[in-house]
Amino acid sequence: MRPESEAELAALIRQAERPLSITGGATRHHPGEGHGARLDMTGLQGVTLFEPAALTLVVRAGTSLASVEKMLADEGQMLGFEPACHPGSTIGGVFATNSSGPRRIQLGAARDALLGVRLVDGNGEIISNGGRVMKNVTGYDLVKLMAGSRGRLGALTELSLRTAPVPPASCTLALPALDAIGAIAALTTALGSPLDVSGAGWLPGSGALLRIEGLSGSVQTRTAELTRLLSGFCEVHVLDSDPWQQLRNGPQEGEGDLWRIVCRPSEAPALLAALPAPEMMDWGGGLILLRLPAGELPELPKFWGHARRISGAAPAILPAPDPVTSRLEAGLRQRFDPRGIFAGAE
Repeated sequence: MRPESEAELAALIRQAERPLSITGGATRHHPGEGHGARLDMTGLQGVTLFEPAALTLVVRAGTSLASVEKMLADEGQMLGFEPACHPGSTIGGVFATNSSGPRRIQLGAARDALLGVRLVDGNGEIISNGGRVMKNVTGYDLVKLMAGSRGRLGALTELSLRTAPVPPASCTLALPALDAIGAIAALTTALGSPLDVSGAGWLPGSGALLRIEGLSGSVQTRTAELTRLLSGFCEVHVLDSDPWQQLRNGPQEGEGDLWRIVCRPSEAPALLAALPAPEMMDWGGGLILLRLPAGELPELPKFWGHARRISGAAPAILPAPDPVTSRLEAGLRQRFDPRGIFAGAE
């Protein structure tokens, strides 16, 4: 099923008698998702409003992420939260999964850029919420709620969002001698400074990575100060290459299951000590990606956050959601999807 209008989508959902899997480019599915009848959202394409001077964009959910980013780049703008961009990715999929990359530490997550949404709920009702400016807080919680809902509460049809100007200058520093555990202290030192770091990650072979952006003179001054600040950890290099695309898009396919761990950076060293070497880290150590043998569960110390298997045959999340969270989620599902028509998105 590939509706080409919001009204057609609403009619399909009202008439549905079996679970539906809301799908854009199918580039962000987790294990266990996408098993219902495919509801292809790529027929809902196009930009309905773009005001570069106001840093505001309204776009239909099935529009490809690549085309949105090209249009913004032509105006010297970008999606500030730096989502992963894979072939076929849609803008609706970005917000349905709250996809957020390295610059999240500076400009916030995808949900922080979302101003308003249009969606169709499980009853086939069309809902409009929010606006085109951040001061409009009518229904503010619903806008935030839909970011990261992964198609469980409704099918996003249109999104209003805030864009960001592309920084005129950028510089990346690398501390290649630091392993994953050793990098945490350097990353958190940089993030705790007043130097406005816009990226703080780690890659094997590259070590700790830090990005400074802004006006050219400011970047030069802050880079020199950050180099001085980090010189006690190991030798600091200025990179000619750009590692942020790799950090943004995540590891390539490999053997075993890929796990995504979100934690406090202060907890990362203890987690890393209990795990195999990661494939990458981001957000100053707050995001860890690593591989385990297929079907294996990690043995983790108690920590704030969660670990989720994001590739492989079976879903898994550790620790299991607490009873209060489970009741809240069940209540939301009952409110937005009382027929359970979006169960195929689980």
